[in-house]
Amino acid sequence: MPFLTGFLLIQLTKKYWQTIANAQKITEQIEILRQRISLQRIEPKINKTIDRSLDHVQPMLNNAALEKDQRAGLISRYSKIITQYKFDLIALNLDTLENIRRGHEQSISDLEEKLAQVCPPLLRQAIADRQQIMIKRHQKLLEHKLKSSRSRRRSSYSNSVIYTQITASLPSIEVYLNLSPQQMSMLINGLKYVVPCQTQFIVAAASGPFIDTIVNEQFESIFTIVRNCLNDRGILSSDIRVKMALPELRQIVDTFKSQKISKQLKERARHEYKTIRSIRRLLHERPDIVICRTDKTKALYIGNRTTMARKAYEYMDKTTAYEELVDGRSPLSDILQGLHTLLDYVVRTHGLTDKQRKTLLPNLSRLELAHYHGLPETHKNGIPLQPIIASISSPTTLLSKFLNNLLAPIYLQVARETTFINDIDLVRKLESHVDKGFFNSTTIFVTADVKDLYTMIPRQGATLALMRFLEKYTKHGKIGTLSIDYILRMAPFILDSNYFVYTNKYYRQIRGEAMGSAFTQVLANIYMFEWEQELIAYIHQHNGIYGRYIVDIFIVTNQSLAEVQLELRKAQTKDINIKITPVIGTSVNFLDVIVINENGHLRTSIYHKPTAQPYFLPYTSDHRRHIDRNIPYTALLRAARLCSNVEDFDIERIRIDMSLLLNHYPPRFISYYFNKFFENNNAVSVLQRLDKNVYRQLHRDLLHKCTRREKQLNMMTKDPIQFPTVLQQKPWDKSIMYLRYKYDSGLTRHFPKQFHEWWDKHFKYAAKDLNNVSIRMIGNSNRTLEQWFIHKKPSKELLTRMDTKLN
Repeated sequence: MPFLTGFLLIQLTKKYWQTIANAQKITEQIEILRQRISLQRIEPKINKTIDRSLDHVQPMLNNAALEKDQRAGLISRYSKIITQYKFDLIALNLDTLENIRRGHEQSISDLEEKLAQVCPPLLRQAIADRQQIMIKRHQKLLEHKLKSSRSRRRSSYSNSVIYTQITASLPSIEVYLNLSPQQMSMLINGLKYVVPCQTQFIVAAASGPFIDTIVNEQFESIFTIVRNCLNDRGILSSDIRVKMALPELRQIVDTFKSQKISKQLKERARHEYKTIRSIRRLLHERPDIVICRTDKTKALYIGNRTTMARKAYEYMDKTTAYEELVDGRSPLSDILQGLHTLLDYVVRTHGLTDKQRKTLLPNLSRLELAHYHGLPETHKNGIPLQPIIASISSPTTLLSKFLNNLLAPIYLQVARETTFINDIDLVRKLESHVDKGFFNSTTIFVTADVKDLYTMIPRQGATLALMRFLEKYTKHGKIGTLSIDYILRMAPFILDSNYFVYTNKYYRQIRGEAMGSAFTQVLANIYMFEWEQELIAYIHQHNGIYGRYIVDIFIVTNQSLAEVQLELRKAQTKDINIKITPVIGTSVNFLDVIVINENGHLRTSIYHKPTAQPYFLPYTSDHRRHIDRNIPYTALLRAARLCSNVEDFDIERIRIDMSLLLNHYPPRFISYYFNKFFENNNAVSVLQRLDKNVYRQLHRDLLHKCTRREKQLNMMTKDPIQFPTVLQQKPWDKSIMYLRYKYDSGLTRHFPKQFHEWWDKHFKYAAKDLNNVSIRMIGNSNRTLEQWFIHKKPSKELLTRMDTKLN
């Protein structure tokens, strides 16, 4: 193409520079908006417009006819709706700006192609040079604007008004508390948040020598691990190298006492610790309230203790699955004696070795009876409670885990085709179904929830189902060396030992299984596996998909609505204990995935429950920094796997970005790890211009990449009948040294680096195989908000009392 005349070339160049300037302005708007989100200081006009819509609501809430707690519950729900609406609106604004930016980038690319064809080389270079100058100038101006707006807005809040400040998540508050803004901000951080520099402030509140005790415990723990590692390689504590290295390790650990903390961190830590104490004081002064985590989220729930007890008793009455021990006698001693009798019999008849028996016995110093607590299901109407029997230290816990680890791999091997491991597995099976040509415009979806499965299953029926399963799927009536007769003795013992404490009384579960016991899930799966066989056969006969994730059923079929409803009615009458509530349509939500049939085309994306906002560990939490680095990458990885459409993925990327910003992650930090994700997966064009072809390949590649959980399951299900892993002796990998230490940003932030330098200096080349030792630093965090605030256990006396048998 011949070079253009001067006038036309000038016009084309002006247009090119103007488009670059427009793109830079949009980029500036995006970064300023992201900064505003990070500071929770969105555009005043948007805030005022939305907040004004509540002007008529506040007078209603102030009506004297409303009780205080009732008013607090309504305010909490209004707050969630308003903050979620602001979140969605700002996300849409960001999406709009991103699309405008991409439009400008495309125009720049088109203009560059034209200029390359019509401009002399020298002029092209001059244009490119000016482009770089324009970009650098905009970047400097942007940096200046961002710096001038980095002070965080102070929030104001009262439990008597609606919380309207944009946030990543909110606690559910169903009681009147009159929280201060600082207290509300702390609760917003969520259960897993760790206040920084806890050790210093605990020490400040305790006696002087306390810090020495902490440091000495740390040193002894670290040195014991190192000594064991060295002993495995023939280097004893008396070795001259150990004696020379030990004082230096001691010196490193002793520096914990004199570690300097920045003034900014110290002030924040002091402020947060003060807030923690104020909330604990409030909880102590209000015995009528209870604080706990919600079901399926990491948010906090604060409710009325009496109301929660009423809901628990209503559930007990409805299911008739529990009975009170009216004599008030603790069953702990009886359960322990029964366990010993059972395991002694199994060892005596050569079912297990004495060594294996010992692994199934509880630690007597921590032995407790199980206790009940309910998890509020805030995503359901009326906020019902999910009953949990917490049995981590009960006599049968290890036996329950043993049976689960023995049977779950066999069940999974048998029922793999009809079992969804997670939402990724669901999307994989759906896309495979499409590839096989079974998906068309008439394809419909069915979701169904099995109601109260764990408490409704009859024990005798469950035990018989287990027996039939074992007879059919074991080899010569054995799993490894263990006869199924022993399993059929262990299972009823676990079911009959479901005792727990609630409201200072002893209870026994007489129907179904305890939710919270490891064995419960595999037994429920086996019972359901029998029930669903006819339905599976019908669905597969018509080239459909049937799958289940514990109590949630998902079906894909090309049969008519009437035919599907008929089959579901048959299934519902098969067993009076299994009650399902089916939902049928071309668009459904299942396992946090939206599944849509768009005229014969499958579309999947991430489903966000209206009352369950996404939770990310706040950046300010006192965890090791590698956790923060993993969060943006992992969130994008999940989004790319679940979203089949590039536009849905990009919206999810924006939601992740906003959630991280609202959790105090620095904008540059997020951008760096987002860019790293796209670069590592050769998909930069997806970020830049929503390249559909590249995204399709990215989605496929990541979807079919095995997750860590799947790799573990593959190992477990290799040969679970002949060589069950739970009966194998686990080899200790001596090439790895697991070094546990207390992580506290005020004490041990630099310890991993210091320890590696010490190890390399004294031991890495001290013996032939020491240079192959891989050191895994495991930093145990301080107390989380869950540990500070949630106290669901009854009194220790009730949990540990060992009453003797009455004659």
